Amino acid sequence: MRIDVLTLFPEMFTGVFGSSILKKAAEKESVSYHLTNFRDFSANKHKTVDDYPYGGGAGMVLKPQPIFDAVSHVRKESVESRVILLCPQGERFNQRKAEELAKEDHLIFICGHYEGYDERIREQIVTDEISIGDFVLTGGELAAMVIIDSVVRLLPGVLGNEHSALEDSFSTGLLEHPHYTRPADFRGMKVPDILLSGNHSKIEEWRLNESLKRTKDRRPDLYENYINAQKEKNRTE
Repeated sequence: MRIDVLTLFPEMFTGVFGSSILKKAAEKESVSYHLTNFRDFSANKHKTVDDYPYGGGAGMVLKPQPIFDAVSHVRKESVESRVILLCPQGERFNQRKAEELAKEDHLIFICGHYEGYDERIREQIVTDEISIGDFVLTGGELAAMVIIDSVVRLLPGVLGNEHSALEDSFSTGLLEHPHYTRPADFRGMKVPDILLSGNHSKIEEWRLNESLKRTKDRRPDLYENYINAQKEKNRTE
């Protein structure tokens, strides 16, 4: 997978792309990262990328020309690209979206600043508008980092255990079950006996029940969706 990030602050990504799983994924050549400062594509002699909004109002708006030209430049090697606009007005990001994007060969992220984007950017070059939550950030860089991290870890061969991503919270529709490791007794707090039994079918049953219980308590919306999906599945079988 190739990932291009269009940003006014490429230095923000250096530590993220050079650490942990994202670094290992690049070393395994599962992904390549490319940072582009779209200010470099400004046709204005002062290299400005924003201007006042028509009709008045607070804040500045990103101009279309630098972003159009920057996207055209990074698309040269891959015409079939998903162009993702980080925006609080976008689709709420979730695990299903991460799984969808992980199947792509080329992702382009546009990180905005200021008051917003010229609408022609949305209309002509963007394939996806994504928000990571109902709040506003200074810019799109942190949102891009979150999405890239969640996508790259799903690429084949990136995680040491291929089953890890399949069992993550949200991948199954439920929150993940509790985990324990050694020692079995830590300051009087003991690991559930079932996990020490060696009975794998009983362990899987316990984990499912714990996932159901945790999801019902913490995310009743997910629990209801899961139960309804199971009912629908049983009706069609």
